Amino acid sequence: MINYDKPKELHAFDAKFDAQKIAFAPVAFQAARCLIKFDILKHIDNAGKEGVDLQTLVSKCTISEYGIHVLVDMGMSMHLIWQQEGRYILDKTGHFLLHDTMAQRNLNFVHDVCYEGLYKLEESIANGKPEGLQVFGDWPTIYPGLKDLPEAAKKSWFEFDHYYSDHAFPQTLPLIFEFDPKHILDVGGNTGKWALKCTEFNSDVNVTIMDLPGQLAEAKKNAEKAGVADRVDGFEINLLDENQGFYQGADTIWMSQFLDCFSKDEILSILKRAAKVMNGDTRLFILETFWDRQPFEAGSYCVNATSLYFTAMANGNSRMYHSKDMIKLVQEAGLYVEKDTDDLGLGHTLLNCRLKPE
Repeated sequence: MINYDKPKELHAFDAKFDAQKIAFAPVAFQAARCLIKFDILKHIDNAGKEGVDLQTLVSKCTISEYGIHVLVDMGMSMHLIWQQEGRYILDKTGHFLLHDTMAQRNLNFVHDVCYEGLYKLEESIANGKPEGLQVFGDWPTIYPGLKDLPEAAKKSWFEFDHYYSDHAFPQTLPLIFEFDPKHILDVGGNTGKWALKCTEFNSDVNVTIMDLPGQLAEAKKNAEKAGVADRVDGFEINLLDENQGFYQGADTIWMSQFLDCFSKDEILSILKRAAKVMNGDTRLFILETFWDRQPFEAGSYCVNATSLYFTAMANGNSRMYHSKDMIKLVQEAGLYVEKDTDDLGLGHTLLNCRLKPE
């Protein structure tokens, strides 16, 4: 488990350098993105241990010598590349920035979805609203506007979201179907990826996706393409409306990377409404990336950074939670966690929840 209950042991000189890295972090981010965008890191990587000189890079890239030179100089300061006898060689961090899928998904998500809007983080925190979302449209939250985002932003948003959930699904499906579900309620099912995975895993299960109309329309198309429209249906709901009740009749309720999209008060309302349609045999599964349950500090760093996307861009009041905060809300809603399973996918935790006996 990750915690921050003591200061990091660091020489004052190194701490001061870290402070400068933070001050210039937006510059470093854009330089790294351009080193990839203009294929500079790719050509350096292709040169292997021999490296490549500046003039060769100029001949291979579509930008000027000046542009390449300022970018590789910053790349060396960021330890993405290093230089030997005038030839540039890819360093370890540069290798992972270029080849690691997680780094690529995170970088594209931050650039295409978050970067401009994060300028409004201060106002978002002060006002409790996603003020940065104005760069895309006049919506109260990002969710009704997902289908209308610019193509690059839409692509990066879904790739980011699906990358993390997709890695957890193969390990999670057996844990759900261990209890032989017949009818799963997929709350916030989005484009239906989980629903389709369930129908692939089990040929008898039925899934009802509960979401906004735009997401349900997309999920319906995907179910039809997969040939399972007879086993996947939709239930339209605005979960922010406390007067709208849950679909009734499912023996299993599924919430994947979903509750982090809401404030604590909203989560409690959602869980209470879920509890109302549950009985002693119903199971509620919550799949989340809690920042304190990450196996490595890099995961905790990414999860906590994602919280600020919710603040500035998504809704202004939700976040990636500490597991104890979520479990407390589960209990306040009249439920209890029968079992929790860590280290699924890329740092996911699965909470298996039941209705408290009267």
